[in-house]
Amino acid sequence: MTSDLSAARSHETAPDHAAWPAPTRTGAPLDATVAVPGSKSLTNRLLVLAALADGPGVLRGALRSRDTDLMAAALRDLGVGVTEGDVPSELHVTPGPLRGPADIDCGLAGTVMRFVPAVAALADGTVRFDGDEGARVRPMGPVLDALRSLGVPVEGQDTLPFTITGHGAVRGGQVDVDASGSSQFVSGLLLAAARFDEGVTLRHTGPTLPSVPHIDMTVEVLREVGVQVDDSVPLTWTVSPGPVAARDVYVEPDLSNAGPFLAAALVVGGTVRVPGWPAVTTQPGAMMAELLIAMGGTAELVDGVMTVTGTGEIRGIDVDLHEAGELTPTIAALAALADSPSRLRGVAHLRGHETDRLAALATEITRLGGQAEETEDGLVITPRPLHGATFRTYHDHRMATSGALIGLRVPGVLVEDVETTAKTLPGFTAMWDRMLSATGSAS
Repeated sequence: MTSDLSAARSHETAPDHAAWPAPTRTGAPLDATVAVPGSKSLTNRLLVLAALADGPGVLRGALRSRDTDLMAAALRDLGVGVTEGDVPSELHVTPGPLRGPADIDCGLAGTVMRFVPAVAALADGTVRFDGDEGARVRPMGPVLDALRSLGVPVEGQDTLPFTITGHGAVRGGQVDVDASGSSQFVSGLLLAAARFDEGVTLRHTGPTLPSVPHIDMTVEVLREVGVQVDDSVPLTWTVSPGPVAARDVYVEPDLSNAGPFLAAALVVGGTVRVPGWPAVTTQPGAMMAELLIAMGGTAELVDGVMTVTGTGEIRGIDVDLHEAGELTPTIAALAALADSPSRLRGVAHLRGHETDRLAALATEITRLGGQAEETEDGLVITPRPLHGATFRTYHDHRMATSGALIGLRVPGVLVEDVETTAKTLPGFTAMWDRMLSATGSAS
């Protein structure tokens, strides 16, 4: 994480011929409809629950990306059947006895490294976890300490790699977790808790709790499969032991991945539509519509289609993104192109994502000639004239889409390693090109 950023700061800004030239949009306003694939957050939660269910289940509209394929592979390694249906986005899941030995590749997927350990604790055998080099600096201590306190043998420190030795069952009970670094520490334990002998009562003990909507999402999908969850006490969740119902379920589109496409309407002017937008959702990406309105666009949801229209003028914003930190790279890109300064607050936890996103955004916006300064819990971005340069991504998919967004207005932006978007959005560059060339048809 830090070494990546230090290396980036030492690079010259000469063009990187291996990087993707971000298209600059000129001419007619946008008029595009972009179909966004399924939510990564929902797909990986639903895969875990399907693996723990009392019978076979089906996910329709599931995201197929590096993160979700790593989750499917991890569950297969533990003895669960996960196969494609008639189309790649249809996944059939057949639960089986969980067992080791197994070696779980987490890649850079926080959901895999933080959701699967509690499942592995239910297996009979030894399960070793590791991942990409960048994943080895992401915090894991709260999950591993919680499992240890519940009687699960865990070998390792507070990061990857680590090993869990399961004995086919977990006692469960009460556990305290400091989830200040990530809401995934809570979700990862809740998802498997109904299969623990005594269930789990989990209490958050830290000073702050980021991305609460993601915990709400976890609670909702648990209740949808018949699991009893009591969240009536603030910062405490009690999951009762019991069966997990098998389901045939549709996965909502990923609203956070829709963000850069909708934001493009503000950058260059015109209209972008995303179909399949849910009227009610726990996805934090749903905040994007109100953020784009605050920054000068219009947004309306009619018959499941979210439509955003912009004029090419962008207003600065002062906003707390604590509940939707994953939107920060998109909002930061807009802020760098705005007509007034912006302050993004409540996102200190982004320092522990695929990279230190706050340092990465400040470095890359500055590299393009902008002014972006880190604060204790966010960024202050003061617009300045931008110029082309290589926009480095640090193996972070949301950094890549941020660079693409800036490139719509700034000629000569080269996005390094744009294929890192395959983590959650395979085929991003083709989708981006179709949006820019569309005349109102589906992209």
